[in-house]
Amino acid sequence: MINEQLKLSELNGRVKKAIAETFTAPTWVIAEIAELKVNRNGHCYLVLIEKEENGDAIVAQAKATIWSYTFRMLKPYFESTTGQVLSEGIKVLVSVSVEFHELYGYSLNIRDIDPTYTMGDMARRRREIILRLQNEGVADMNKELTLPLVPQKIAIISSPTAAGYQDFIDQLAKNQAGYHFHLRLFPAVMQGNQAESSIIGALEQIYLYESFFDAVVIIRGGGSQADLSCFDNYNLAYFITQFPLPVITGIGHEKDDSIVDMVAHTRLKTPTAVAEFLISGITQFDIRLDELKNRFIQGIGELINSAKSDVEQLTRILIPIVKEKIVSGNARLNKTMWRFDNRLKLFIQNQTYQLARTEETFKNEFSNFSQVQLRALEKSTRALSVILQRIILINNELLKRKIQQSEKSTKNILSQNLHYLELSIQKAMLTDPAKILARGYSITTYNGRALKDTDSITKNVIIETRLYKGNIISEVQTIIKEG
Repeated sequence: MINEQLKLSELNGRVKKAIAETFTAPTWVIAEIAELKVNRNGHCYLVLIEKEENGDAIVAQAKATIWSYTFRMLKPYFESTTGQVLSEGIKVLVSVSVEFHELYGYSLNIRDIDPTYTMGDMARRRREIILRLQNEGVADMNKELTLPLVPQKIAIISSPTAAGYQDFIDQLAKNQAGYHFHLRLFPAVMQGNQAESSIIGALEQIYLYESFFDAVVIIRGGGSQADLSCFDNYNLAYFITQFPLPVITGIGHEKDDSIVDMVAHTRLKTPTAVAEFLISGITQFDIRLDELKNRFIQGIGELINSAKSDVEQLTRILIPIVKEKIVSGNARLNKTMWRFDNRLKLFIQNQTYQLARTEETFKNEFSNFSQVQLRALEKSTRALSVILQRIILINNELLKRKIQQSEKSTKNILSQNLHYLELSIQKAMLTDPAKILARGYSITTYNGRALKDTDSITKNVIIETRLYKGNIISEVQTIIKEG
């Protein structure tokens, strides 16, 4: 049986009265801001929620308002105290009056806020993020990457209109040493709720060009703690720890380092400081390169001087030997020619003597010969003359051959001696380092000394290789031992 019937307005009236009688004074409430909107009149409309502990499920929700007069005072007070923008996603401790309107229902009117609670909650969340990254073993992963000795290809994450970005570009472009950098901007929002997804999106684009860039620079101009709170974000910090390139930050925090600074490879205070860091790195490498060049030149000079000394010593040894060989060859040649000359003279004298005797014999016996005998004798004489002429021709031919053989033998001796001298000189010239380099060989030095084996070096040292044209500076990554 229905005892009482109420109109909805009457029920709402009773609820309003009960709430007013129960909550006679403002009440402090802990909640998280799920939504926050400010209309053109300056009134702030919020949705407050409570999540279950150790989870994201919403267990309570209520609408709330901050009227424009109160909002104009509470917002700057909260943000200047906490360094955090009054925005969605933060936990607050607010003083509220509980209200119920017959037409619009239940709502909370925020009259005051305690920023110290939010600061404590922010500090707690920051500690939790740092501890989580450490427990996951990723906090130092980006720091373990190797920054190139000369990082010149730089990917930049910044707002293109930020003053800090322009300062960074100007500093690199106007460096006194004239070093050249390859720079590419990947624009991103650098503050507010969109910063996290925007910076991660820029990192994802850079990842597509991982093999080209040497490092990533995240920079922005200075700002309040509230503007930079997005860099205390777990997702952004975790993404940086997993990034395959060294990340250098120049975010411009006024006080403590952000979590992004803590996990980055290198943390610097401002964009200008990042530019100076990059220039300084190349300057130090340039100085080291000059030192290595001077040591190499000195080492090569010493090698050349040593080789020249060896060549000079070898030349001093060879010249007397070659001279002795030439003198000895000339003596043998002169002796051989003297023997042939004497033999020829004796042969001619003997033949002349024999001919004279024959002729004298013919004359003595000529008067006793008859005409027939004379003709026979004349015939025999002509035959003998022919024979003698042939003998002379044969002997002359033999003499010429012996002379030619002697000349050939002498030339061979001289040629052999000259060839031996040329080989000795060529052998000496082969020790010239410039000739060795020109044939495709190279000289590798470490600390100014030529390397002959792998026992003199270790990994990660800088070595220098001299080619016929130009030098190569290398860092040892792998050493392979013989055997």
